[in-house]
Amino acid sequence: MSAHIKLGRYKSTAKWAALAGSALLALAAGLYFGLEGPQNSAAPLMGLTLPDVDGKDQRLDQWKGKVLVVNFWATWCEPCRKEMPEFVKAQARFSGKGLQFVGIAIDQPDKIRQFARELNLNYPSLVGGYGALELSKGLGNRVMALPFTVIVNRNGEIAYTQMGPLNSVKLDLILTELISNAT
Repeated sequence: MSAHIKLGRYKSTAKWAALAGSALLALAAGLYFGLEGPQNSAAPLMGLTLPDVDGKDQRLDQWKGKVLVVNFWATWCEPCRKEMPEFVKAQARFSGKGLQFVGIAIDQPDKIRQFARELNLNYPSLVGGYGALELSKGLGNRVMALPFTVIVNRNGEIAYTQMGPLNSVKLDLILTELISNAT
């Protein structure tokens, strides 16, 4: 019986050691990726041409000189779906002040179109497919997670990136600062 008790303790200790090791690995990865960060230039993003849901090619550089918020998302991504109403509000609030949101969806055009109607999306959503995840990786999304947001200032420099949902308070602070710093 004492061998069973010792084995039980060993399993419990091994489980905690594995959890602690996983936590340290996650912390190290977070520090590595956080310190490395994205490139400052948004040139690869601004040089991109993607189709909209109607198949018409859209160049991202058509919004050059504006504060550009590019959000990588998918209709099946619940955090994406939750943050997008805030993006709709911000687009309405700041569009006259030189702001443009653009969604790059990792999805099919018919699904994107349907969700855009449901949400009353007031900014373009382009069809990026899975290749857009690779693009987002080069912009700082090292784990290729969704949602992923890149905010480009009026000078074409990446001012901010966010892996995961962007809350409305943080979004407002960033946009207010970038819009008021017009060059």
